[in-house]
Amino acid sequence: MMREKWLGSLLLLVFGIFTRALGAFVGINIGTDVTNLPPASDIVAILKANQITHVRLYDADSHMLKALSNSGIEVIVGVTNEEILGIGESPSAAAAWINKNVAAYLPSTNITAVAVGSEVLTAVRNAAPVLVSAMNYLHKALVASDLNFQVKVSTPHHMDIIPRPFPPSTATFDSSWNSTIYQILQFLKNTNSYYMLNAYPYYGYTKGNGIFPIDYALFRPLPSVKQIVDPNTLFHYNSMFDAMVDAAYYSIDALNFSGIPIVVTESGWPWFGGAKEPDATVENAETFVNNLIKRVLNNSGPPSQLNIPINTYIYELFNEDKRPGPVSEKNWGVFYANGSAVYSLRWGASDQITGNSSVVFCVAKPGADSDKLQNGLNWACGQGQANCTAIQSGQPCYNPDTLENHASYAYNDYYQKKHAVGGTCDFDGTATTTTIDPSNGSCKFTGSSSLSTTGGFSPATALGPTNPMDGSSSSILQAPEFLYLMSATFLVLVLLCPGGPSSFLPS
Repeated sequence: MMREKWLGSLLLLVFGIFTRALGAFVGINIGTDVTNLPPASDIVAILKANQITHVRLYDADSHMLKALSNSGIEVIVGVTNEEILGIGESPSAAAAWINKNVAAYLPSTNITAVAVGSEVLTAVRNAAPVLVSAMNYLHKALVASDLNFQVKVSTPHHMDIIPRPFPPSTATFDSSWNSTIYQILQFLKNTNSYYMLNAYPYYGYTKGNGIFPIDYALFRPLPSVKQIVDPNTLFHYNSMFDAMVDAAYYSIDALNFSGIPIVVTESGWPWFGGAKEPDATVENAETFVNNLIKRVLNNSGPPSQLNIPINTYIYELFNEDKRPGPVSEKNWGVFYANGSAVYSLRWGASDQITGNSSVVFCVAKPGADSDKLQNGLNWACGQGQANCTAIQSGQPCYNPDTLENHASYAYNDYYQKKHAVGGTCDFDGTATTTTIDPSNGSCKFTGSSSLSTTGGFSPATALGPTNPMDGSSSSILQAPEFLYLMSATFLVLVLLCPGGPSSFLPS
C-alpha cells in the first residue's frame, strides 16, 4: 500500500508539473434550458470572441458538436442522467453512445472527456447502482475505438457527498456512499482520469448560518483576526473555494487513493435572486467570477496540493430561465442570449475585459447559398474595396478555409468602412448583422475592440507556446516552464523504465 500511494503521489506530481508548464485554464458550462437559445454557430462565436478554450456540454447535442468543429476548443460531452440506466445495463448501448456522440465527431471536434451524468449520487439515486458500470462500459467502448488516451471518462460530484468539509484535513465522503465512491476512485485511478467536483462557495456561504464571512466566499482578503486556518495542518485558506477543493483531496486520501487530480466542473455565483436571496447580486457575481478566474490562472493548487493547478469551468454561459426552483436558479449566466455580458469579465492574465459591445459586425448567414456567397465575396473584395489580404493563404484569417468564413471577413471589412456612407449588410440576402465579435485568435475582424492597429488584422508573430486565455505568444519557453517540462520528462522516464519506479525503492 505504501508503494502504491508513493506511485500515486508521483503521478499526481507529474500531472501537476505538466499542467503548470502548460498553464491552468478556465472553461465554461453551456446549459440549454434557455427560452431563446442562440444557434450553435452564434454560441461558438461568443466563445471565440472571448477566447474561451474549454467548454462542458450537459449532453451531446449534434448542432453544438458540429459547430465546435475545427474551433480547437476542448469539449466535455455529457451523458444525461436519464441515459445512465440504459448505458449502465448494456455494453452495446454504451458502444452505440460513443460511436454516435464521440467517435463520429473526432478529430475535428476536440472532445477530451465524457461526463457521465451530473451529481448522480445526490440527484438521481436510482441510477447510482449502475453508475460505475456505465463508466466502465463507456471506457471499454473508447478502448475499442482506440480513443481512450484522448477521451477520459468521469462523473461530476456535488460537495454534499462530503458532509463536513471543514476543516479540510478531516473531511471524508458520506460513509453511506463509500462502496460506490471507492469503485469510482478505483476506475479513475485505473484509467488515468480525474475527479470532477462541483464546488459552489455561494451555497457554502448562504447555507453556512453565518459561520464564514462573505469575503471568504468571494476571494476577498480577510483581516488578520479572521484568518481561516485548519487546526490540524495549520494551513491558511484564503478562500472557501480552495478549502472545498482540499476537502475533496483529503476525502480521496481517506479512502487510501492518491494520484487522482481534481477538476472543478462547476463553480459560479448567481447575479439575481428573490426576496430571500439577498446575496445573489450583480456586484457579488462579478466579484466572485473575476476573482475565480484570477485565482485559477495563478497556476497553483490548494494548500495540500500546491503544485496541482485547479482547472475550473464557470457555471454558466447563459441564464437558464426555464430552470425550476428559486429565482437565483435562473440567473447564473455571464452572458445574455444576444452575446452581451451580464457584467464586466476579465478573461485571462492580460485582463481582457468583456462588456456590452456597441459595435455591430456584418457576417455571412449560416447555410447561405454558396453561389450567392461567392458572388458576394468577389464583389466585396473587388468593387466593394474591402481589404481581403487577411483571408489569403498564409494570412491570419485564412483558416478555417471555408467560403462562409472568408465571406464573413470581407463582408465585415466592407461594412465597417462603408456603413457611414450608406453601405449595407445584405449581399443578396447572404449577410446579417451581429454584436458578437467574430474575431478568433490572431484573426481580428475590422471594428473589433481587440485590434491594436487599423487594417483588419494583427501582424503575424513568431509561433510559440500560447496562454489559452490571453492569446499571448512567445517564441521560446520561459525558464520556469522549461524546468517544469524537463522535470516532468525525467519523471516519466523513471515511470517507464524497465524496473519501474519500484526499482528506486528499498525492497
